[in-house]
Amino acid sequence: MLGKLARQHDPHVLIGFESADDAGVYQLLPELALVQTVDFFTPIVDDPYVFGQIAATNALSDVYAMGGRPISALALVCFPEDGEVKLLEEMLSGGLSKMVEANCTVIGGHSIRDQEIKLGYAVTGTVHPQRVLANNGAKVTDRLVFTKAIGTGVISTAIKRGKADFAWVRGAVRSMTTLNKTAAEVVTRGFQVHAMTDVTGFGLIGHAREMAVASGVSLRLQASRIALLEGALECVQAGLVPGGLKANRDFAESCVEYAADVAERIRILLYDPQTAGGLLIAVADSDTQALVQELQHAGINAAEVGQVVQKQKPLIAVLA
Repeated sequence: MLGKLARQHDPHVLIGFESADDAGVYQLLPELALVQTVDFFTPIVDDPYVFGQIAATNALSDVYAMGGRPISALALVCFPEDGEVKLLEEMLSGGLSKMVEANCTVIGGHSIRDQEIKLGYAVTGTVHPQRVLANNGAKVTDRLVFTKAIGTGVISTAIKRGKADFAWVRGAVRSMTTLNKTAAEVVTRGFQVHAMTDVTGFGLIGHAREMAVASGVSLRLQASRIALLEGALECVQAGLVPGGLKANRDFAESCVEYAADVAERIRILLYDPQTAGGLLIAVADSDTQALVQELQHAGINAAEVGQVVQKQKPLIAVLA
């Protein structure tokens, strides 16, 4: 649909919606550009404070994925007219706690009456125009590093259906409320990082596909190195699969081939829509080990999960 819209020509736009990147980038000065993004969704956990934290963490993630530093945010709220005000207060308080952690100031927002609760933020960040980490710079021989486990989509579905174990919820919430701030700070410490994206609603395959298409390369993923949240496999086995996962697979699987020994449950999880997911990083082979070690030293569950190869068929190959 976006492809049908008239294109605006503004030389200050460094990254617009045409490249399916994580956020827009608008240059103000030779050494200053704005990073802008917006994200909001319905509750995925029962605790309103935790839901607010997740909503804020998710919205902030796109700024970090561009190599930027978030500075301000506007809250977006949909709330029932007869809803309990205390719930709204707790949601906003949870979101604010993560904005404070990110050193990002909430300067306002907008609310409307809606029977379905929704919460999110429009976030503005800053970045040097020459240091933007877009999704289109991956180079042949780069290695792929990923910073979180996957499975928040299926576990959220289990929560909604009342079938999630406490340990699964605890692990998923910990992941969804962990800012990508520390990981992004490590990435920008002089490593030869050529491209980066955060893995959110389109799942690992969907966002890897965007990186491959934008960079004109193909990717190889090693399934055994991709971390899974506790309970994710059990959720798939029990059929607790969100509609978004099925839509992601229908859209992207045509460009994917799997090794015969990649289990079907793993294949399914590669399309799981993530909330506040990890960073997928294309880094020079020579810097990969040092980057992973420094991320792990900073407490980030990072691992090398694949490599970048010359463009070929399949666009994405999943090895065991």
